[in-house]
Amino acid sequence: MNTLIVVGYQNIHKAEEVRLQLWKLQRDYLLDLEDAVVVVKNDNGKVKLHQAFNLTSAGAITGGFWGSLIGLIFLNPLLGLAVGASAGAVSGALTDVGINDDFMKELGTTLTPGSSALFVLLRSPSAAPDKVLEELKGTGGTILKTSLSHEDEAKIQAALNG
Repeated sequence: MNTLIVVGYQNIHKAEEVRLQLWKLQRDYLLDLEDAVVVVKNDNGKVKLHQAFNLTSAGAITGGFWGSLIGLIFLNPLLGLAVGASAGAVSGALTDVGINDDFMKELGTTLTPGSSALFVLLRSPSAAPDKVLEELKGTGGTILKTSLSHEDEAKIQAALNG
């Protein structure tokens, strides 16, 4: 079962720093991240999502490859590349994996200007929760939303507070 944790920060750069720490924990097999997105509300009040994966460019690359291949069959690889890349980019832009973008934008509007939030979706519970909490200790932030129990939420908030 997936677990969602949303942590708000008063600094626009802090959520990205913590996301980098989480990627390091994933690399060390201490976390199983499905998605980690940073939402920033700039000083003008505009909300911007910083996705971990750019599905538009990945779709364009994949579509370009398949379009070229099909274009070779019909003796027009450049046309196939152009059509495939544009179709792949459109399908990638319309694809939403992980955390729902509308949910993140809606929650992002509640942030104060000049702040950020980190949305984390875990595939499974941590193999070593004490090591994860130790790594996150003192990073600050406030839990805004979570699907954890109240007890687990309190443990994470205590670790964030340091």
